[in-house]
Amino acid sequence: MWARANRLLVRKALAEFAHERLLEPVRLPDGRYAVRGDDGSTEYRFAARRLSLDHWHIDPESITRHASAPHGEDTGASDGDGDGDGSDAELPLDALDLVIELRTALGLSEQVLPVYLEEISSTLSGTAFKLAAPPVDAAELARSGFQAVETGMTEGHPCFVANNGRLGFDIAEYHAYAPEAATPVRLIWLAADRAHATFTASAGLDHDTLLRAELDPATLDRFADRMTELGLDLADFHLMPVHPWQWWNKLSVTFAAEVAQRRLVCLGYGDDEHLAQQSIRTFFNTSEPSRNYVKTALSVLNMGFVRGLSAEYMKATPAINDWLHGLVARDEVLRATGLAVLRERAAVGYHPAAYEAASAKGSPYRKMLAALWRESPVPLLEPGERLATMASLLHVDRDGGSFAAALIRESGLDPAEWLRRYLDTYLTPLLHCFYAYELVFMPHGENVILVLDEHGAPRRAVFKDIAEEIAVMSPDTPLPPEAERIRAEVPEDMKVLSLFTDVFDCFFRFLSGILTTDGVLDEDTFWAAVADCVTGYQKSAPHLADRFERYDLFTDRFALSCLNRLQLRDNQQMVDLQDPAGGLQLVGTLENPIARFR
Repeated sequence: MWARANRLLVRKALAEFAHERLLEPVRLPDGRYAVRGDDGSTEYRFAARRLSLDHWHIDPESITRHASAPHGEDTGASDGDGDGDGSDAELPLDALDLVIELRTALGLSEQVLPVYLEEISSTLSGTAFKLAAPPVDAAELARSGFQAVETGMTEGHPCFVANNGRLGFDIAEYHAYAPEAATPVRLIWLAADRAHATFTASAGLDHDTLLRAELDPATLDRFADRMTELGLDLADFHLMPVHPWQWWNKLSVTFAAEVAQRRLVCLGYGDDEHLAQQSIRTFFNTSEPSRNYVKTALSVLNMGFVRGLSAEYMKATPAINDWLHGLVARDEVLRATGLAVLRERAAVGYHPAAYEAASAKGSPYRKMLAALWRESPVPLLEPGERLATMASLLHVDRDGGSFAAALIRESGLDPAEWLRRYLDTYLTPLLHCFYAYELVFMPHGENVILVLDEHGAPRRAVFKDIAEEIAVMSPDTPLPPEAERIRAEVPEDMKVLSLFTDVFDCFFRFLSGILTTDGVLDEDTFWAAVADCVTGYQKSAPHLADRFERYDLFTDRFALSCLNRLQLRDNQQMVDLQDPAGGLQLVGTLENPIARFR
C-alpha cells in the first residue's frame, strides 16, 4: 500500500509540477518523457499524453526512477535510448526522495522544505489509509447517498500535490476526524461570556431561535443545569460549537485563563452525530440532516493555511450571505439556472483580550475560537432528487473507473448532452455573476454541490462557503456597508483570470482529461460544449456586450496561475487574504482551449 501511495503521488507531482513549469520533461526517442533531479544523479521516466491546457496525463504504471551519472557523463538515459537495459540502476519510487531530489527546481527554502516533507508524508499516509479500505467502484459510489459520496472521495484538491497535510492530528485523531475515516463526531459545546463574544445572524434570526432549532430541548436543559450548578446564568452566555480536537489540543490550554475565570465554560458533548466534510472543519449533521452544517475553527496546518476561523471576520458573515441570497433571488438569469446558495445564517466568535492585544490582524491566535452555521442542502431537495459534491466528478476508483463516466452511463443521456446540462447548472451562473456584477466565487469541487435527478443527470447547482470565498471586483456593484469586506481591488487584466484559473484550469482541465482518457468524450467535444455554453449566455445578454469584449473568454491565451508554487513558497500562509491577487504566481501562458470556437 505504501508503494502504491508513493507511485500515485509521484505521478501527481510529475504531472502538476510539469504543468506549472517547475519541471521541463524531455521527450525521449521511444516517446516517453524524462525528468532529471537537480544534480543529475537520478532520472524519472514515464509515458504521458499532453492534453489541452498543458495537462499531463501520466500513466502511473509507466513511471520508473533510475540512478544515473551526473550531467555531462554518458548514460543510456542521457543519450535518449530510454530502454531500461540495465545501463543504470532502477530505484523504488519515493515521493519524499522526489521532493528532495528536485528541491532546487521546486524553489524550496530551508525553512519550507521540512514542513513540506511532513505534509507529503501525511498525504501519503492518508492515501495508504484509503487504499486499506474495502474498494468501492465508481458505479456503486455514483448510486450512493450524499454522505457516502462525500466520504468516498480519495484525492482531495486536484492541483495541490501536498493536499492532505492536516499537521496537528495524531494517528488516533486522524481516525476520529478525517473525512475519509467517516467516523461519527459529536461536537463539544462551550458557553462564552457575551461580554467577550460576538454573535451575528441573518435578518429575522436570533441566538435563542437558532439554538432551539439546532439542539434538542433535553440538551439545552442539560447545558442550563450545568451553568446553574456553577452559579452562572446561561442567558449571559453565547453557546458555541467546538471541534473536539480544538478543545483538547488548543483551547483547554491556550485559553486556560478564560476557562479559569469562567468567561468560557465547557458544557461537554452535544447529542447529535456529525460527519466531517472534505474541508475537515465543517460538519454535516447525520442525526438531523435538515439541521445546519457547523463550521468550526481548527488550528491544524492544511494545504497552505492554519485552518482557524477569524472572530472578527465572523461578524459580517450573515450580512454578506443575506446580500448574496437576495441578489440570487432577484436575478432572473440566476433563478432560471436553479442556482441556490447555502447561506451562513449565523456566526459566533470569541475575543481573547490578551491574545488580541499581543497579535497582529490575521494571526492564528485570533482565529482559535469561532464558528458558523450554514444551511443544509437537504431541505432543498424535491422528490426523486439527490446530492453529490462536485468534487466527485473528478473521482477515479482504484481500478481507474470514473465517477463522472458512471453518472453519464446511469443517466442514459448522450455524454455531450449530460455535459451541457452540467455546464448550464454550474458554468452559466458563474458567467452571469462575473459579467453582470463582477462577482466571483471559489467554485472548486468541494465548494459546489450538484443536485442530480434520479438517473444521475445534473438539475442545478448549490454554491457554498460564501463569506470567506466570494469577492466583488467592481466599485459600482452596490453592497451594504457591513458587506464591504468582500469588495476587492483587482487589476483589470486579472479579473477574468478568476474564471480561467478557478474553472478552466483547476476543474475543467481535470474533468476533460478524465472523460477523454476514459473514452467518454474527446477533447474537441468537451471544449466545444464549454464554448457553446459561453456563447449561449453571451447571446442571451446583449446588454453586456462591452463587458464580453473587455473580459474576453475567447482570447487566444491566458496567464498560468500556479497554486503549488504558492505552497512551495510559503506553506504556512500561501497568500495574504487581504490582497489575494497580489500574491499570485503567474508563469507564462496557456493556450485557451475555447479560442478556436470563437
